[in-house]
Amino acid sequence: MDVAAGILSIQAEIAKDKVTLVNLKSYECQQPNEEAFKLGLVAATLLALSHVTANLLGGCMCICFTEELERSSSNRQFWFGCLVLSWIVVAVGFPTLVMGMLENSKSRGSCKVLHHHFLFVGGILCFVHGLLSVAFYVSATVSFESTSHGED
Repeated sequence: MDVAAGILSIQAEIAKDKVTLVNLKSYECQQPNEEAFKLGLVAATLLALSHVTANLLGGCMCICFTEELERSSSNRQFWFGCLVLSWIVVAVGFPTLVMGMLENSKSRGSCKVLHHHFLFVGGILCFVHGLLSVAFYVSATVSFESTSHGED
């Protein structure tokens, strides 16, 4: 899901850049792009669903195996680090995608001094979230399988 969200948000950025620009002195105004809005909306939705899914798969282990977490091994510390980092990436990536999406809403065009690439940055963060989610799930699975077999 993260890969799809990343690809869609980068496609939304490309679609947004195809819109005609109007230069007014030092400002650059851009007409809203419905295709970029829709792609950004789908990308933000996929990122949110991916985050919920990753936390349900890997995060439920935290609740189920509280005693094992108290004996903190390096694998569990890595698991927890991936969990925290994935929350940070979503906390930055989701609003970034939403801001990029809202730049392309029908209600307004965007006039700005700088040309923001919110959808592109959000797409990159989707890929980062995907890597963290995979590492999070794999380390959680390995961590709790090793404690159930008596290793530590």
